[in-house]
Amino acid sequence: MSVVAFRAAAIAEAVSWTGLLVGMAFKYTDHGAAGVHLFGPIHGALFLFYVLLAVPAARAAGYGSRGTLAVMAASIPPYTSLIAERRVARDARS
Repeated sequence: MSVVAFRAAAIAEAVSWTGLLVGMAFKYTDHGAAGVHLFGPIHGALFLFYVLLAVPAARAAGYGSRGTLAVMAASIPPYTSLIAERRVARDARS
């Protein structure tokens, strides 16, 4: 269950990154900051959701402390959460 929820969180976090990045692009091209105001809090909440679910998912995949920290850190660069999610899912099946 934790890996399935983690997959949903990783995908949602990546989608919210897209919204936030588009919102920032509009903000800095003088089209207003509405996108940042909308996607900023959404992305923040999904980021926290991802990080919280990363711990049980990493444990289900058999990762130790370093691996768990790496999965959690994957939420920081845009779209890296998708790579981490695939690896966790693969390792949890093994």
